Amino acid sequence: MNIEKILAISGKPGLYELKIQTRTGFVAESLLDGKKITVNLKANVSLLSEISIYTYEAEKPLAEILNTIAKKEKNGPAISHKEDAATLAAYFKEILPDYDEERVYGSDIKKVLNWYNLLQSKGMVKDEAPKASSKEESVTEEKPKKAKAKKA
Repeated sequence: MNIEKILAISGKPGLYELKIQTRTGFVAESLLDGKKITVNLKANVSLLSEISIYTYEAEKPLAEILNTIAKKEKNGPAISHKEDAATLAAYFKEILPDYDEERVYGSDIKKVLNWYNLLQSKGMVKDEAPKASSKEESVTEEKPKKAKAKKA
């Protein structure tokens, strides 16, 4: 799952994809409705790739948590972020058993699940394992070809 250009903009609902940088800010496209907006450099913007969740050991990158949810749900949708707090906390405990319950609030869990479901509905949740195996297969296929060329 590639979340390098996905943004959360404070005061704006949903997620946005970074399109173009300008002198005074940048242009982003909403993943909710596809509308493009201009965002000033003074706006409070967070890249999803830079967000982490507190655990008792260290901070865990959001990308890893989203990948864990994708594996658990087989790339399907997760539970709704509108479930009651106890259900959300229990679900998140399955995903990240050692999250810091004092520093990770219910609103944070809701955001993560809402973001995952939005990314999933837009087809941005993909299995990364097949890509790695196809690269390995192409490497192993090339080696015999080179060996044959040496013999001839």
